Amino acid sequence: MKRFDYLAPTNLGEALEMLAQKPEAVPLAGGTNVLVQIKEGHRSETALLSLRRVSELNQLSHGDEPTRALVIGAGVTMKRIAADPLIRQRYQALTKAAGLIGSVQTRNMATIGGNLCNASPSADTAPPLLVFQAQAVLVRTWGERVIPLEDFFIGPGSTMLEEGELLKELVVPPPARGTGSAYVRHIPRKAMDISVAGVAAAVTMEQDGIIRQAKIALGAVAPTPIRAWAAEDLLTGQLPADSLLAEAGSAAAGEARPVEDVRASVAYRRHLVNVLTQDALRQAIMNAEYQGER
Repeated sequence: MKRFDYLAPTNLGEALEMLAQKPEAVPLAGGTNVLVQIKEGHRSETALLSLRRVSELNQLSHGDEPTRALVIGAGVTMKRIAADPLIRQRYQALTKAAGLIGSVQTRNMATIGGNLCNASPSADTAPPLLVFQAQAVLVRTWGERVIPLEDFFIGPGSTMLEEGELLKELVVPPPARGTGSAYVRHIPRKAMDISVAGVAAAVTMEQDGIIRQAKIALGAVAPTPIRAWAAEDLLTGQLPADSLLAEAGSAAAGEARPVEDVRASVAYRRHLVNVLTQDALRQAIMNAEYQGER
């Protein structure tokens, strides 16, 4: 391994100043992606900017009021997200995704910001955050900007982050009453593997059983995580039925833009999207009915 500079700021202002002075420095949070890539020779860096001691990035807030947004600092670990009681109650898909990433040891280190900024099409937390319409707060020395998370991803390994900019936090709107969500994925092994396909769904149900709104997001089947807009439109204002969910699954498969690689063919990934979409919708509807009873 080549030698590199190691920068260790203690607050956000100091981190941004260091990044402005050394723009080639790569932000390092949990290190579960960057350090592995360096050790395996897939990347060579001249400087790393450790964010571990930057307390502003480790905030997790939501309050008790149902109308308050969830704010997740970029440095919050998967373990904290998966274990948080309110996230488990209101954002079931995000809880599930965070709890699936890597091993227990990995979840103790891996951060939400790292999972997103690595910009892997298969990032497990991206589809749940897309269906919850999360916004990304990007910060630099002279200010910050807020963008929809769906605009954050440009391509594999590429995001909207500009030189000297860091992902500070994610702001996730509160789900409407009667909303349930779910995240399902397919991996070759039982655990600790990368998704071949992943689907998140969030469904808001009326008291008469009609689907008021549905959101579906796909992972690992396009250059970036994407929404399945056509499939969502099919569900709005409808009574859930197996035939309707099958139609939505087929529509979502048609919206996928998978590539063929050693892990799966294009046809197999489309098949997975169809099946996983139906499964995620069924689970989300069940969770929505439960939420409506609270």
